[in-house]
Amino acid sequence: MNHFKQQAGVTLVELMVALSIGSFLMVGAVQVYNQSRHAFVINESIARVQETAQFAMDTIEADIRMASNWGRHSRGSAVVGRSVTGDANPLTLATPAACGAAWALDLARPIEGNNNNYGLACGAVGGAQINSDTVTTRRATVAASPLQPGRLQIQTTRIQGELFADGNVPSAFDPVASETHNLLVNTYYVAANSTLIPGVPTLRRKMLTSVGGVPTVVDQEVAPGVQNLQLQFGVDVDQDNTVDRYVNPGDAILDPLAVGFIPGARVLTARIWLVVRGISLELGIQDLRNYQPGDINLGVYTDAFRRMQVSKTILLRNART
Repeated sequence: MNHFKQQAGVTLVELMVALSIGSFLMVGAVQVYNQSRHAFVINESIARVQETAQFAMDTIEADIRMASNWGRHSRGSAVVGRSVTGDANPLTLATPAACGAAWALDLARPIEGNNNNYGLACGAVGGAQINSDTVTTRRATVAASPLQPGRLQIQTTRIQGELFADGNVPSAFDPVASETHNLLVNTYYVAANSTLIPGVPTLRRKMLTSVGGVPTVVDQEVAPGVQNLQLQFGVDVDQDNTVDRYVNPGDAILDPLAVGFIPGARVLTARIWLVVRGISLELGIQDLRNYQPGDINLGVYTDAFRRMQVSKTILLRNART
């Protein structure tokens, strides 16, 4: 009997205190886990949007920076076979019909665009996003296989160049003293509906290539999530190799058919804005920012998509005289 009286244990009060402390610790651990998980989801979402913006900007920048590179020289007006707006092409060249011969051959304008509209003869896959610009770049790139019948190519020396598409170096050029380059033309635009992720706006591009031995325009999806693209050109109007003003695409000073055209005006830089959004809605957020990229006011979206606006000014390496 005395043996049982000497046994020790915990009282009901002690047990309740222990359970209360354990419960508080458990609740705290769950709250820390939920907060950490929420922070991870937010950081992951921000990282995805930033990654899309960076990839899209890097892709466009590579073409803009090298626009007006025609191989061994940087004068599009010195390339025989180019077209000028309103003029017939002096050579009989196979050109892609979809976007028109001028789209591929207007080498006097290595970079151009459309202001707040699509404007190309070839249709926009997924439908053109309203109030978004386009940017078209033209340049020469190294030909991995020097001569390729059916591809638009440029043979260049330090002082001249010529377009051809039959796989034969033009007779006016010494194959040893000249170089062969592929003509590269890209138009970047924003489509309202992605083919990879339906319902999501996306950055796309029309690209000049060759399919089955015929110059062809292909349409590629670049970056789902890009919602708007805006563009302005930094123009040198007095030929002193400095930017005198920024203008929107299609400005009269750059249009040979416009009354206000300035023959000596040259695009030295391009300023790009991108508005990028997340792929899916996020709980607990509401986008109340007023987006004003370039010359457009997109207003406030008031939805639950995460967005960011980025911009960059790009120098055309070959634009200065």
